[in-house]
Formats: sequence, structure tokens, C-alpha cells
Amino acid sequence: MEGTYKYSYKVGESLLTSLSVYNVGHQKCGPGYQWGPGIRNHYCIHHIISGIGYYSVNGETHRLSAGDTFILYPDTEVKYYADTEKPWEYAWVGFMGTDAATIIRSTDFTPEKPFIKNGGPPKRILRSQLSRIYEVKGNSHEASVAMTGALYTLLSTFMHYASQKGSTRDIQLTYVEKAKNYISTSYSYPITVEDVAAYVGISRSHLYRSFQTYQQQSPKEYLSNFRIKQACRLLKETNLSVSTVAYSVGFENNLYFSKAFKKLMGMSPSEYKGTPA
Repeated sequence: MEGTYKYSYKVGESLLTSLSVYNVGHQKCGPGYQWGPGIRNHYCIHHIISGIGYYSVNGETHRLSAGDTFILYPDTEVKYYADTEKPWEYAWVGFMGTDAATIIRSTDFTPEKPFIKNGGPPKRILRSQLSRIYEVKGNSHEASVAMTGALYTLLSTFMHYASQKGSTRDIQLTYVEKAKNYISTSYSYPITVEDVAAYVGISRSHLYRSFQTYQQQSPKEYLSNFRIKQACRLLKETNLSVSTVAYSVGFENNLYFSKAFKKLMGMSPSEYKGTPA
């Protein structure tokens, strides 16, 4: 239809695990143009530049207009469509990664209210930052880093203009998620609970209290159990020796590995390796 356009870019390969741009673009929609009902497997922020549209999620439909911003949460069924008289124009960025949930929780977006009305971050800044992500697009590692850097800048803007800061429990959950993400990417190294606490930026005792609240176990137990679960996979799926498996999941002492494994699994690593898959 005359007057409408769309330009977008989808990243061919996500190179960064903490945060990566999935796609980015800009679209001026025709009257009644609709996406969905459907789900995405990533987060996607849409900032409305002009016009009017409607966003349906969780059984409710919200009328949104220029200056408003809405977000799609992963694995959540949504539908959004342009007004028939004044169809909207928006810019968007889709992203994923281990840092995504923690960052979004620090903004005014929530699953119950997945939009921010005009009056949040200045629309001039949002448009500029979204344009920057598109400008540095590319499938090279350099481009991936540049896009992610621009995305972090955009998300930090939403964090800066958040009207309500998280409660103590929300902050504790953020600590736990950050610690778990670090463990999931670093467990094969001989990291300790002190290393995890240092990465999160809190004391070991504070990390302990947060884990007890949300995991009902200590950080040390979580780290050990995570390593044992990875060891189970290697014992079943590879021909690696028990000592090699122990070293591969962050245990530098084979005896300690065997004791920890038996405590959790009820049998030695060698016995587990010999059981039917």
C-alpha cells in the first residue's frame, strides 16, 4: 500500500550469550496491519513513532499511540495491529540472552503491564538509540558486539527512567538470577562461591540469604549440584574417564567429586556411568 514501508534486519547467528540482538527494524504499517495471534521466543521492544495501534495480551487490548512503547515477552501469546484510520509507525528491537530478564525487571515493563505510556524515556532519545542499533547491524563478531553495546544503552535508558525501583525481594531475585547465569557459563572452571558473590557484587552472606529465599539451598549446594548434573550428562553421552569428567565440570579433586556425586546421585560416578541410559 502506498505510504507504507518496512525495513528490518535479522541476525543470522547470536554470538553473545549474555545479551544479543535478534532483529531490529522500522515499519510504517498500513491500515489494520496485524501480527498474531502468536508468540516470540525472545523479547521485543516496539516504540511507536506516529499513529495509533492496539496491543492484545493476557486477555486485554490496549490502545497505544505515538510516544508509547510496548514489549513482547518470550513465549507469551500476543496480537498487535494498526488502527484503520491512523495506522502506527514504529521501530523495534528483538533480543535474548541471560541478562535480558534481569534487565527488563529493572524497568517499568512488567508482564502485567507490558507497555510504557508517553512520559517515560524521551522519545527523541529512544528513536536515536533504536536507529543506532540498526546502523551498526551485521553478522560479524564486531557488529554483534556493537549492536549489543547499543542495545545495552537503550535498555539502560529504560532503567534510568523507571518510576519504581525494585523491592528488596526483587533485588534478591536479581542477585540469584545473575549468580545462576554466571554459574551456568563458568562452572567448568574452578570457581568458588566467593567468585560468584564477587561477580554479582555482593557479600557471600548476602548471596547466601538470597539463595535461601529463592532456591531453598545455599549457593555452594547449587554450584555443586549444577556441576554434578553436567557431570551426569558427560558420563552418559561421552567416553570420557571419571577423572576427566570431574575436571571438566570444575572439580580439581577426584575424591571430593566422587563424594559429592554419590551424595546427590546415591551411587559413584563409575556406577552411574555403567547404568543403562
